[in-house]
Amino acid sequence: MDLTRELVAGSTGEFMTVRHLVVSGSQSEVGRALAEEARGRGWRPVPADPTVGRARRTWFERNWPQHHARMAGAAQVAGVAPDDDAVHLDGLTSLPVGSGCSATWSAPSRTADRHTLVGRNYDFFTLGQQQLVAMMTGEQGPEDEPPMSSRPYVITSVPDDGPATTVVTMNELDGCMEGINEHGLVVVLLVADAESTNAPVPAGPQVGISSGQLPRFVLDTCRDVEEAKQALLTAKQYDLGTPLHYLVADPSGRAFVWEHGHGGVEHIVEADGDSLSVTNHLLHRRPDPADPPRDNEDTMLTHQRLEKLGERVKAGPMSPERLRAALDEVRFDGRKSGDSPLRTLWRTVFDLDDRTMATRFYLGDAVDGEPRYSPETVFRPALT
Repeated sequence: MDLTRELVAGSTGEFMTVRHLVVSGSQSEVGRALAEEARGRGWRPVPADPTVGRARRTWFERNWPQHHARMAGAAQVAGVAPDDDAVHLDGLTSLPVGSGCSATWSAPSRTADRHTLVGRNYDFFTLGQQQLVAMMTGEQGPEDEPPMSSRPYVITSVPDDGPATTVVTMNELDGCMEGINEHGLVVVLLVADAESTNAPVPAGPQVGISSGQLPRFVLDTCRDVEEAKQALLTAKQYDLGTPLHYLVADPSGRAFVWEHGHGGVEHIVEADGDSLSVTNHLLHRRPDPADPPRDNEDTMLTHQRLEKLGERVKAGPMSPERLRAALDEVRFDGRKSGDSPLRTLWRTVFDLDDRTMATRFYLGDAVDGEPRYSPETVFRPALT
């Protein structure tokens, strides 16, 4: 196993510090390295109902063998048997509650250099976990708590027995918020319905894949959009009360949004033409053109952001520079958010043909409210 660790953004005194882990070896060795890193941040296996623990382990073994092997590596770090059903050997992926992300895809037919592009803003609160729950419930939270979003990771995994991936994760090392694999497949997650978001259900890991594990599951097991559709349709999924939806795209010029509707109905929202944008409302609920939905104090400008992105994408041939400008136009900062501690914590531009992920990270606000960002760093799902 080879492991390198590098600080790629931020420093002491900044809001955020970002580390890039590059791990190669077997999936078990990758899991061991990630568990070692997580243990340094306080991770320990949590008790499990043995019936649930056994069923989860069996489901992973059958449907997501890469994750199952990484759990065996985590067991070595925890000092327990890999088939111990009394503990969970992966972390419960805490979901970004109430975040207001934006993402957009452009097919090769719409881009200046004929490359498939995906761009996204990752928007989240600059609060600790208890502070965030207190804000949502109207209760009093602790005054001094480390922000959940201040220590993200970029993780490049180059396993011997599966596709290489590079992902960005906010707070859990076995899930991710977005990523790209060596085939050029990209997945990004967003909150599905900002207006109806509530505090998550206080339950432990369930059988199947959690909302935060879903992007990594797709990147580990799929090569293109069609494989991703089949993987998602046949996978058991749960969200613990924080529904998300996902933009999935590949270099061939195909893309879709995956989301769940009322009653758990699964929806594949296909691109209408050569572009597709998504923010924080469900796309399968087709609005009445004569009565378009309007934003209110609970929607986090989801409809306005979607309209602006759509206009910018369709205004002419898309390029990485124009994509960055469009994302910056819909970002959250200290001036747009008012008293809300909501910020665009990172911006990513994916070039699916080049297999690159270019990301910059939020470092804090200037006196005038202008956000400060790190220089953009280009990552690839391979050893570099």
